[in-house]
This record gives sequence, C-alpha cells and structure tokens, in this order.
Amino acid sequence: MNTTPKRPYLIRALHEWLEDNELTAYIMVDATHADVVAPLEFAVDGRLVLAASYQATKDLHIDNDAISFAARFGGVSQDLWIPMAAVLGIYAKEDPSEGLFFDPNEYAQIESESQPTKDSGLKFVD
Repeated sequence: MNTTPKRPYLIRALHEWLEDNELTAYIMVDATHADVVAPLEFAVDGRLVLAASYQATKDLHIDNDAISFAARFGGVSQDLWIPMAAVLGIYAKEDPSEGLFFDPNEYAQIESESQPTKDSGLKFVD
C-alpha cells in the first residue's frame, strides 16, 4: 500500500503551533538536493537553515510538495522553493528541542518510484 508521506502534514502542524506560541519557526534544508531554489551560498556542511515564520517571509505556502516563500537576503528579496524531500526538520529558534527532524531517506522510495524504468514501457534515449 502506498501512503502519502507524513512530513508535509507534520510541518504544517508544528509551524502553526510555533506561531501560536510566538516562537520563530526555522527549517533545516538539505542544500545538496537538486531541486532546492534558495540562496545556497549561505549553506554550511550541505545544510541551509531558514527562518520560516510569517514575520520573516512573504507569501509563505506549505503544501504536500514544497514550501515556498519570498525572503530577504542581504537586503535583496528572493523567491525560495524547497521540495518536501529536502526538508530535514522544523524547529523553534528559541529552543531547538521544540521541533521535528525527519529521516532524509523517507522520500527515497517515492522518488525512485516516480522515475521511469526501462521496464515501464517508456523509451529512453541514450
């Protein structure tokens, strides 16, 4: 049975809880993920930590596929798009123990199933 990953639901719930408790939501992102659109020059050891509170972002949207928003870096507004597979955790800036961290391999099976295989009937060009 294929199930929908829990990650986006847990992120939305914890984000709402952090906001309701006046804590600053931070997300930790796998900056090596090929589909991340973010200022990767701020990454350290392949990880990027971003403030994801409503105060720090514009047009924050968390859906089942990605987190998207605009934020300012060095005074310049940038549009960010973080696929759910690249979100490693969400936590409170004020107390990182108030958060959730995810298995980076949770989406590995889903991503491999979405890739066509030689047996799928699709033609590959070499």
